[in-house]
Amino acid sequence: MTQAQTSENYFITEQPYYEPIGNEVALFEAAYQNQLPVLLKGPTGCGKTRFMEYMAWRLKRPLITVSCHDDLTASDLVGRYLIKQGNTSWVDGALTHAVRCGGICYLDEVIEARKDTTVVIHPLADDRRVLPIDKLSELITAPPEFCLALSYNPGYQSVLKDLKPSTRQRFVALEFNYPAPDVERKIIMQETQVDIVTAEKLVKFAQTTRNLKQNGLDEGASTRLLVHAAKLIQSDIEPKQACHSAITQALSDDAEMLTAIDELAASLF
Repeated sequence: MTQAQTSENYFITEQPYYEPIGNEVALFEAAYQNQLPVLLKGPTGCGKTRFMEYMAWRLKRPLITVSCHDDLTASDLVGRYLIKQGNTSWVDGALTHAVRCGGICYLDEVIEARKDTTVVIHPLADDRRVLPIDKLSELITAPPEFCLALSYNPGYQSVLKDLKPSTRQRFVALEFNYPAPDVERKIIMQETQVDIVTAEKLVKFAQTTRNLKQNGLDEGASTRLLVHAAKLIQSDIEPKQACHSAITQALSDDAEMLTAIDELAASLF
């Protein structure tokens, strides 16, 4: 199977549902037209990945997503030699594949990757737009269609986990946050077909949990969790139980905090 054929698997053929919360669509398109890399900043579950799916569909480019983690290596991104049936062959990594096919490479939650791994993106994220592959003695120049995008949650920054200035300053940053209440309600209804009254209660519940951030919670309820709860409710799960399973349990393991969040849900449902 050729590289071009395998790239077909990464095209998004149906329009993903996405509600803009600002001018992020126009900003991303302008960055793409100018071959500038993009950094998406925002809390967990606020729509960054859905936005990338929508933009890949809109720009008609394959989207190759890498979920970053502590064990991610440079070889995972660039490629490695593998032995198959006694023969040694080179296999491109996700980043190399995206460069070769002129796709969008999306490194999700890049803050979770080791710093020595993310250094390999630097030559792609400046005016050079090249990817050195030392093991092949090859230097790949990215075509105009290629786009590099990263995402991370600034709320989880620490001394040990933060983007280096040398990485951060290569990117155009788009800031995401939770949608306005009316937009969030619309998203919940569109995604789950739940009624407007239930959607409004879920949005109010989320807002109260978000007010607890830095007061016992690392993060409040995300739009994603509200959609999960609404889907359970649509499947005839009692609303308080749906909120407990889909939202409360996802936010904390502390017994007192669990009780407090459940009481917030009970006050609405």
